[in-house]
Amino acid sequence: MFLTVRVRAVLKTPYVLGRSVASGTSFPDMAEVRSRLRAIVGASTNWSDHVQAMKERRSLQSLLAKRQEDLPPRRMKDSYIEVVLPLGSQPELREKYLNVHNSVRFGRILEDLDSLGVLICYTHTKAEAPRTSPLSVVTAMVDKIDLCKKIIHPDCDIKFTGNVSWVGKTSMEVKMHMLQLHGGVYSPVLDATFVMVARDPENKSPAFVNPLIPEGPEEENLFRQGEMNKTRRVDFSTVSLLKMAPTADERTVVHDMFLSTLDTRTVSFRSRVLPTDSVWMEDAKLKGLEICHPQERNIFNRIFGGFLMRKAFELGWATACTFGGSRPYVVAVDDIMFRKPVEIGSLLFLASQVCYTEGTHIQVRVHTEVFDPQTRKNSTTNIFHFTFMSENEVPQIIPKTYGESMLYLDGKRHYNAAMKNASAP
Repeated sequence: MFLTVRVRAVLKTPYVLGRSVASGTSFPDMAEVRSRLRAIVGASTNWSDHVQAMKERRSLQSLLAKRQEDLPPRRMKDSYIEVVLPLGSQPELREKYLNVHNSVRFGRILEDLDSLGVLICYTHTKAEAPRTSPLSVVTAMVDKIDLCKKIIHPDCDIKFTGNVSWVGKTSMEVKMHMLQLHGGVYSPVLDATFVMVARDPENKSPAFVNPLIPEGPEEENLFRQGEMNKTRRVDFSTVSLLKMAPTADERTVVHDMFLSTLDTRTVSFRSRVLPTDSVWMEDAKLKGLEICHPQERNIFNRIFGGFLMRKAFELGWATACTFGGSRPYVVAVDDIMFRKPVEIGSLLFLASQVCYTEGTHIQVRVHTEVFDPQTRKNSTTNIFHFTFMSENEVPQIIPKTYGESMLYLDGKRHYNAAMKNASAP
């Protein structure tokens, strides 16, 4: 399940659908969510059965709609789901989520949101008669996650809620909320927006999904926001530094930084000196390797996208920790696109790089790729952008090469976007 994310430190009171909706579905825990997903697509819990299970899914091709108009429209409340994560009452579950700082591991929350988002979409697209779904629903991106709490407590119950908020022809936007129990009352922790896509039973081509009919002004506003989110993502991709040259202001930033590193004792472009309280970009990176075992597979027998996000986040956190010299707190996770699925048995390489710093903030980029031992070729699967805040002011990161300068500017763009969101009313 595949994923892009933006996490914001300030959260407006979200519109939470279905607090009094009788047609919503409740699940006692995340284990039940994943069990339900396996039942919906006919996935086996045994890896040895995966080949037969995928063969059986091919026969579901005839159940796909030829046109979106052939599918019955849905309402937002039709896909509404609530799930409880009983950290307060189940100490054995708490161990899975606990980190060394006695708070909840954010990577685990990303995994849970990914699973819940997929189930919400299957609830939106379910047929009236019980049957195995012909759709393969996967996460295309995590558009944003807005946090209003710096610490998530490991000994208090958590509740997730969510529903489909916008629908295209083959894609769905899902809004989810996470709340935590304090003093008998659930208070908001985060608000998340994911984008999912529907594909055929073999996950090879797009498939139509049920249209969505908003009811009332608030739901109509949510639907319009989904359209604007789609436009924003297209615009952001259009001006990527991989497609277009930096702006005039950005070129000035790079040149001024270059001049600040020249050795004034020589008249040479080659002689470079590191300024005070600075670190060369090439000296601020970490790498990791994961062997992709069947244990981490999703319901379609590829590596679970939430697992990939968790591993990338933890490597990014470690990079920020070693660079800043103190505990970093996540401020934003932005622009995570899953470019290709990761197969079982793959060798997954992760490379984490500090690419921009400002004050106490550290912008980290994590690049993941798989290695095919037969062709001996590497293929990019994801690029993650994380913004962290350190407890102390951090050194300035300095690029040497043109490629590093582009990483610097890209990191600056993501940092500025995160800060703009954090200061939005």
